Amino acid sequence: MSWFQETPTPSLELMELVGAARGSAIIDIGGGASRLVDALIERGFSDLTVLDLSAAALAAARNRLGPKSDQVAWFAADITVWEPSRTYDVWQDRAAFHFLTEPADQTAYVEHLRRALRHGGHAIIGTFAPDGPEKCSGLPVARHDAASVQALLGSGFALVDSRRHDHLTPSGATQRFQFSIGACLVNRGSRNARKRIRRSYGDGGGSLPLVVTPPGPNQACRRPSGIPPKLAEGFAPTR
Repeated sequence: MSWFQETPTPSLELMELVGAARGSAIIDIGGGASRLVDALIERGFSDLTVLDLSAAALAAARNRLGPKSDQVAWFAADITVWEPSRTYDVWQDRAAFHFLTEPADQTAYVEHLRRALRHGGHAIIGTFAPDGPEKCSGLPVARHDAASVQALLGSGFALVDSRRHDHLTPSGATQRFQFSIGACLVNRGSRNARKRIRRSYGDGGGSLPLVVTPPGPNQACRRPSGIPPKLAEGFAPTR
């Protein structure tokens, strides 16, 4: 698999950026063949979920981890139809979303993301960039930039960071990735929210302005039990 990384450095750096703590609930979408779950276990994270379409990939990961696999919840499912039974602080997706090339599948993905992500939580989405490959593992992909990810996430999310990453494949080729972080907002004061996000993150890795809008009907992320540290100061959950 050309997108494979032995050490998932970009994902780990972005989790640090959003303030993921050892007790944060993290779900890795399409993470069956990824080494991210290994790295998170090594770093003491204790509330981990991995979802992948391939049961075989999940089985290989569980065998690789051995007894440590019991620390992880595993789901073999299609993300466009999977129904989450709980909520998460961090939704991590590196190279799964871009396989969804049909608008209906992209919409279904975002709806399930919204159901699974807590208010104040973060979605980290990595796809091939607009100048990246047109196919991945022989399959067509939908390439994205920060603006297209923001448009798909829609109401209730703010783009807090966007950055590019050049991934060197095992064969020595370069794949250009685009990573975007969307934060699910927890209050309705968009002007104040923008100021607080800028104070916490700066303007992000890209040049796009932050887009801050309140959650719309039936689209908002679910309410959290707490707010991640990066967004804690000055925010008050809606009631």
